[in-house]
Amino acid sequence: MAIQTQQAFSGFIASDPQLSETENGDARLYMKVGKEHYRQEQDGSFTQLETTFHHLVAFKAAAEQGAERLAKGDKIVAEGYVREYRYQDANGQNIEGEEFIARRIGHDLARTRYEVDRSSRRSSGRESAAFDAPESRSVSQPATVSM
Repeated sequence: MAIQTQQAFSGFIASDPQLSETENGDARLYMKVGKEHYRQEQDGSFTQLETTFHHLVAFKAAAEQGAERLAKGDKIVAEGYVREYRYQDANGQNIEGEEFIARRIGHDLARTRYEVDRSSRRSSGRESAAFDAPESRSVSQPATVSM
């Protein structure tokens, strides 16, 4: 089976995360995120280029957990996809843009120090099952017949 992959974003949270609800009552988390860009020079040094800013949105459990654990300034990684949008604002102006829809989001381990709480998550009602690696099976060789 092929490894399933998605797009990823790494950067920092540039605005205070805002938790709201969609029309059908699902949690929605919005934040502005920044992406620092660098250029490697011929001598091996790096020059920082202009930082770009983007919209990031998460829904449901990712939104709820993100609202509890993330804050402006945090270094993050997110998995998801880019969605383009178009709408007309109240003044009749056509607005176009893109946003990163994060299916999973968390702190960037390479750029964040924190402690992990490995106590049971039973209180959340979302107990995850432990992963057991499949047992390796030895392949039996067919019996050889001697004549």
